[in-house]
Formats: sequence, structure tokens, C-alpha cells
Amino acid sequence: MLCNRLLLFSTLFATLLLISTPAFSWDNKFEKEVKTEQQAVKLVREIQRGGYDVVTTDELKKWQDEGKEMIIVDTMPFESSYKKAHVPGAGQFLFPIPDMNIWDEKETAGKSQSDFETLLGSDKDKTIVIYCGFVKCTRSHNGAVWAKKLGYKNVYRYPGGIFAWKGAGFTIGKID
Repeated sequence: MLCNRLLLFSTLFATLLLISTPAFSWDNKFEKEVKTEQQAVKLVREIQRGGYDVVTTDELKKWQDEGKEMIIVDTMPFESSYKKAHVPGAGQFLFPIPDMNIWDEKETAGKSQSDFETLLGSDKDKTIVIYCGFVKCTRSHNGAVWAKKLGYKNVYRYPGGIFAWKGAGFTIGKID
């Protein structure tokens, strides 16, 4: 099932990226396809390596509208990103952009692995959704990998992040 979702997601992502590119022209469509392919394959490989699943913008919104119990985590910096715009109901926990194989409190704004586990809660079967700014951002990958390492079973990465949420025209959360 995960492989089918990955294939479907990567195909949809590649198609949407190609179609939505403002400077799309038939003259350079082949060069753009190479870049689209590279981004799609990078995302799929991160998902495979991380052992988590993915959720689309529409799926996440539907889950919220249905009242699905879940923890949503924004992995962007608090002051410069989360405070200005986040998915409603999301908590914040900073993760760095490069792969984070070893927990480093300098990279997580001084927060510990235990702090992250406290944010996620004790129910290891609860749905956890982790996102950052946009598809190329790997903060959400790091957060999802750590949730899996901590034993959470239903971990989803929302790769479109706040950019896709805003792009869909959904209400954003803000802190004044």
C-alpha cells in the first residue's frame, strides 16, 4: 500500500509541478522534466528511507473537517515562520534542514528529544502529521524520522507544507 501511495504521490507531484510552473514553455519542457523528476525521486527516497507515509493538502483538510484525532507539528522556526502562518491546530517544534541522525539540542532550539515526545503524546498509535514550508524543505523529513524512531506508528509527512496550505486557500493560524 505504501509503495502504491508513493508511486501515485510522486506521479501527481511531478505532473502538478510541471503544469503549475509559470514559465512553462514547450521549448524547455524536457529540461524542466529532468528537474521535476529529480525532485520527485528525492522526495520518494526520503519517504522510503524514513518509513513514514504522506498526506496531501486536501486529505489533511478533510481529516481536520472530519475531526480526526491527530497531532500536527510545524517544524519551521517559531519567530520567522510558525508565528506568521501555520496550519490551524499545529504545534511547533524546530528541526534543522540537513539530515539529523543524532539528536542535537543546538539544532532544535534547545529542545530535547523528550520535549518532542511530550509534544507528540504518549499514544504511539495516534496519527502524527509533520510538515515544514514546502516540498523541497527537509525539516518535515527529520521530524517524521524522529517520530518513527520514538516508536510512533502512524506518522505522515505533509510535504506541501504551509505553502500548499496557503495555495489551496485554506485558513491559516497566526500568533500576534
